[in-house]
Amino acid sequence: MFNSIRGIITEKYSDTLWILTGGLEWEIALPATDIARLPPRGEEGRIFTWLYHREDQMRLFGFADDARRTTFLELLKVEGIGPRGALKIMGGIGQEELERALEAEDLARLEQVPGLGKKTAQKMILALKGKLARSSGVPAAPPLYGELAEALAEMGYDKLAAAVALEKAAAAVEGRLPPGTAGAERERLLFKEAIIYLSSS
Repeated sequence: MFNSIRGIITEKYSDTLWILTGGLEWEIALPATDIARLPPRGEEGRIFTWLYHREDQMRLFGFADDARRTTFLELLKVEGIGPRGALKIMGGIGQEELERALEAEDLARLEQVPGLGKKTAQKMILALKGKLARSSGVPAAPPLYGELAEALAEMGYDKLAAAVALEKAAAAVEGRLPPGTAGAERERLLFKEAIIYLSSS
């Protein structure tokens, strides 16, 4: 329904922000980390939004950018995490650090986030590893290898691991290919080499 709201920020609290646009002042719940990234009171800001609507309540949640909103929506898919819980988790850890902790399966770091226990942290790793937007420099498959990465993911391999394996396979295979090798043959060798890397990791 709403993608984003742009207006003048009139008030900032620990987990809530007010923004005035077109004569209407919105109250939006945001992670503390996102509030800190937005302009100060009296200046114009843009907030990406998501509407929580149930029979007994309606609440507008906001984020500093679309990647943060995606993270919030992915957190909601984890068993035991609701909108308020997701907001609290995101307010206790930055985007890049969260991604690194998930990819490294750093349970100890996740448990340091206020309100996040060991069991929920474990569920987060199982559900979200390899799925969040990558703003932390984590390698992703180049467009040339996108279909190969998808094929490996369909075989049950983690998509991020598949991307890394394809990068390694390309470095290993390119030097061995004779000039004029057909694209299909090249892809077959890359695919085979990537599976070898994935199986040995």
